[in-house]
Formats: sequence, C-alpha cells, structure tokens
Amino acid sequence: MINPAEMANIDRTEETMWWFRGMREMTFALLDPVIRQWGPRRVLEAGCGVGHFANALKQRYAVDVVAMDLETEAIRYCRQRRAPHPVQASVVDLPFADAAFDLVANMDVLAHFSGGEERKPFSELVRVLRPGGWLILRTAALDIFTSRHSKFVWERQRMTRGLLHGLARDNRLSIRRLTYANFFLTPVAFLKFRVYEPLTRRPPATGVHPVHPLLDRLLYLPLRLERRWLSRGWSFPWGQSLFLLAQKEC
Repeated sequence: MINPAEMANIDRTEETMWWFRGMREMTFALLDPVIRQWGPRRVLEAGCGVGHFANALKQRYAVDVVAMDLETEAIRYCRQRRAPHPVQASVVDLPFADAAFDLVANMDVLAHFSGGEERKPFSELVRVLRPGGWLILRTAALDIFTSRHSKFVWERQRMTRGLLHGLARDNRLSIRRLTYANFFLTPVAFLKFRVYEPLTRRPPATGVHPVHPLLDRLLYLPLRLERRWLSRGWSFPWGQSLFLLAQKEC
C-alpha cells in the first residue's frame, strides 16, 4: 500500500517529470522487442496508480488494457484520466481467472511489501499470465538508496537482483532481462540520501514534484542514455531501480 497523499503528486507530475519520462522510456525499450515478436492483445497493469502508464500502454501498442489498483484515490484519478477498464482490487488476490492476460505490468508495487511478503503478489501476477505470456516488473532497488521519499510513500523494502531472480525461478519464469536502472545518477543519489538527508534530519516527504526546466532536462539526460543502452541489450550492475522482463513457461 502506498501513502494515498502521494497520488495527487503523481497525478500532477507523471506525464512530464524527468523521472517518470525516463522510466517510461526504459520500460518501452525492454517491451518493444516483445511486442513486435509476440503481439500481446490483453494486458493488465497491476498497481496502476493514477492510470497514466495504462493509457500509455494502450496508445503505444494498441492493446486492450485493464488498469487495476487497490487505492480508492487511484481509481478516482484513473476515471478522471479515462484509463482503460479501471478495477479496484489487491495484487495479493487478483480478481481474474488463471491465464487471463498475455502481458502483466507491475510498476513499483513490490517494494510496499515487507521482506518475504512479496512472494504472494508475485505468484498472483504469474497466475493470471497465460503460458508463454510476459511479465514486466519494476521495483525500488538496494537499501543504500532508501530516502525520505521512500519513507513517505511507505516503502517496506528495496529489492536486489538475486531476490527477483529467485522469485522468477520459483514461479517457473524464463528471464529475458534482469537489470538495475537509474545507474548514472547513483553518485548523486548516494550523497543526497546518505549524507545530506541524515545531516538535515528532515521528516519524510515526497520527492515527486516539478523542478526548474533546466534541471529537469539535466536529470532526464542520464535516463535517456540508459534507455539507449537497454535497447542494445546491455545491463547495469547497480542502480536505484530494478527491472525484470520474463516469460511464463508453456
């Protein structure tokens, strides 16, 4: 569960803020080859937030998308944005039949479960995938990058490559890509989260807010470069986020 107070911040910034734009482009860099080859028709975004990414999936790939989230506030924003087929439900008990979807997307949800609790929602994501279907998942990575923002949105863990690899193996997924992301900005993140924030001792607060347009462009450029690397099949050894792209065994 995410702090409901963050929904309004996400709604204001998800379309244009550097971080969201960069993460979207990296996700598409991983998904584009799958879509071209396999052509999924029915897609679930489990944990859709305010619905912007569900709309982006529908527009980019011309697929039938179900936008699902647990939070009442999220569903309200989804309806305002005309996100496709909004459904209020929990990722630990998806209200869909086995093998109902060709592709399941899960963006920054698992970090809101305590260590060990992520196994149930992960297995649910796999359950609703058809054999041969695809899972694209992104989560917050590495405890060293825990921040005031992490605490504000109620993160309970930051995950590792080994943890996601084990979840995929235990659920009979064949891994296509497993890589960290938001790599180039990690020196800045380390100084901010491990030096500046402990020194200032300010309370938890959102990190999702507009910045000066010049700073926004400067912060976006490293993510744009990472998108190019990912599209060439390269991976990153560490980073603030972690991507998994995997296929369910037939």
